[in-house]
Amino acid sequence: MTQHGESADSHHAPLSGALIGNGHKLTARVYFADTDFTGVVYHARYLEFFERGRSDYLRLAGVHHTELADGIHGEVLAWVVKRMEIDFQRSAKIDDILTINTRTEKVSGARIYMAQEIMRDGDVLVTARVEAALVNGEGKPRRFPREWKAAFLGDNGEEGHRISPAPS
Repeated sequence: MTQHGESADSHHAPLSGALIGNGHKLTARVYFADTDFTGVVYHARYLEFFERGRSDYLRLAGVHHTELADGIHGEVLAWVVKRMEIDFQRSAKIDDILTINTRTEKVSGARIYMAQEIMRDGDVLVTARVEAALVNGEGKPRRFPREWKAAFLGDNGEEGHRISPAPS
């Protein structure tokens, strides 16, 4: 490992990360645009890292934003973040290699509850708890399709599984 958490195989990580256990793992580099004038990650940028983690988790599980927007489930659907709680513990810096871990804690009706963490070299820098909801084009909550709940929590409420692709 280098001082920024980069290993020899860091450049081989898939662009969208990987599904692991009941969640997702994504690797990202801190760029100049992510930092303030001191080279430390600006606090609002952590929200963007968390968003990338959630979006890629959904994508790899088979829930695609573009398909939701196209109405493949009978109407236009979208995700909205209803609540987010963040705990800043340590700072990331320019050129750091970060790991964004995302896991599903609970799925209830139209809502999904996720726990996320951003790490560097095994040290937790920032944690978040996120409540997101599925809504239609008018902003009204919509229940998750049954197969999504199984994909994120498994049939017995534990480890998630991949969602099969939508029919063409």
